[in-house]
Amino acid sequence: MSPRADAPPAAAELRRFTPAQRWVHRATAALTGVCVVTAAFLYVPQLAELAGRRALVVTLHVWSGLALPVPALTGLASRAFRADLGRLNRFGPHDRAWLRAALHRDKRHASRPAGKFNAGQKIYAAWIAGAGLVMLGTGLMMWLTHLTPLFWRTSATFVHDWLALTVGIVLAGHIGMALADPEARRGMRTGSVSREWADREHPLWRE
Repeated sequence: MSPRADAPPAAAELRRFTPAQRWVHRATAALTGVCVVTAAFLYVPQLAELAGRRALVVTLHVWSGLALPVPALTGLASRAFRADLGRLNRFGPHDRAWLRAALHRDKRHASRPAGKFNAGQKIYAAWIAGAGLVMLGTGLMMWLTHLTPLFWRTSATFVHDWLALTVGIVLAGHIGMALADPEARRGMRTGSVSREWADREHPLWRE
């Protein structure tokens, strides 16, 4: 079978993500999707009536939430995944320059230096990880009612519900950014990106 005419040559490709890294992302995305969809069916009256089987929806919501950390914890066995966690956890001068350019709506690529992950991606990763832990903790307090006093459960419900709404909005923004960048999606889907895209969007990583 001959290669597609519009496919870039192998030399023009850079390996961005390993199969293990892509598996972690897909599994986390799938579990998050179940959490979001079931939450909508639990809290929106029209959807709740449409689903009918509330007990089943609750079970799916609880167990998908409990399983949410599993892909990342399993991914720690991958050296590449651990290396990416280290990159996401480091914030350097070039990240501050990227943020300044983003806040001033400066769209010139030269003013937005980035390593493998830009500052926006690092902030998103840190925020979603923290929010996930809070959601897990408050969810457990709501589920294991015999272990916590009523005041704790009431407070946990308030935090869980409003943080869930915030997470939904942030996830919508994340998906929107991904839809706007086909090359980034290709990197997560196939593991490879073009050198041209890497030079433009992540020049410090390309170097």
